[in-house]
Amino acid sequence: MSVPALVHRLRAAVAASPATTRGALWMVLGAGLMAALAGLIRQVSTSLHPFEIAFFRSFLGLVFIVPWLARSGLPAVRTRRLRLFSVRAVVGAAAMLTWFYALSVLPLADAIALSFTSPLFVTAGAALFLGEDVRARRWTATAIGFCGAMIILRPGGGSLTWAALLVLFAAATMAAAGLMVKELSRTEPARIIVLYMVLFMSPLTLVPALFVWRWPSGMELVWLAGLAAVATAGNFAYTRAMTEADISVVTPFDFVRLPFAAAIGFFAFGEVPDRWTWIGGAVIAAASIYVAHREAKLERLRRAAAAPGPPLPPGT
Repeated sequence: MSVPALVHRLRAAVAASPATTRGALWMVLGAGLMAALAGLIRQVSTSLHPFEIAFFRSFLGLVFIVPWLARSGLPAVRTRRLRLFSVRAVVGAAAMLTWFYALSVLPLADAIALSFTSPLFVTAGAALFLGEDVRARRWTATAIGFCGAMIILRPGGGSLTWAALLVLFAAATMAAAGLMVKELSRTEPARIIVLYMVLFMSPLTLVPALFVWRWPSGMELVWLAGLAAVATAGNFAYTRAMTEADISVVTPFDFVRLPFAAAIGFFAFGEVPDRWTWIGGAVIAAASIYVAHREAKLERLRRAAAAPGPPLPPGT
């Protein structure tokens, strides 16, 4: 079978799957891309300040979207939700700046593990502010995934430094930004959400970057371009995941970012994960697989219940 035929069959299989499964697949893809992004940030931050990296991530992400904008024209990007886009950009910029800085001073696995507090904020916010039906299984999966992250981090060992607190702040703001993305996805397509994110966040991240500015070298620009491409693709995948299914359904799958990050830390930076990393990763994977199976089964039952039954016989 040729590669195009295989890709076509895979796309058809994904399109025919339940919405919760599609959302989970998009989230897993986004998690892998965001783990790669964390590794790129660590690499580039050895020579450039994280605030400058955050600016180039937003600015170059905008550059990647410009060709699509040129083809589509301005009417394609009109929106009546500029206020929410603006608030989402401010919150997202705060999350990005603190997260990028934390990645430059913390071990990769520790930073990723602490960032998994974000689903707790997301699940609570989805129930309180978006009116999503968060059942016990979703709460349980999120809690188990968080326990897996804590197994890896083992916070009793003095890990809650000021840098770790920055990650907690970034996790809370990421959750808030994610909830706003879910709200925006009810009326706006994924590409518009990503466009306005990089359009508004570029000037917001430029201001702090100016205080630590140093013109990057040619090789640094190559790294920054790759970083921006990965980040833009990851944000698109996350946005599609939230468009396909409830945010509290897909968020637990972000935990698979940890095994990806552990592999990157090992191969790129010589960080050897201990046994607790793999135990915690197994717990996280089990929670994610369980919720995917249950939600897909429930959606099939809902579809069957909503399907029209056979016509009644005459005279009934």
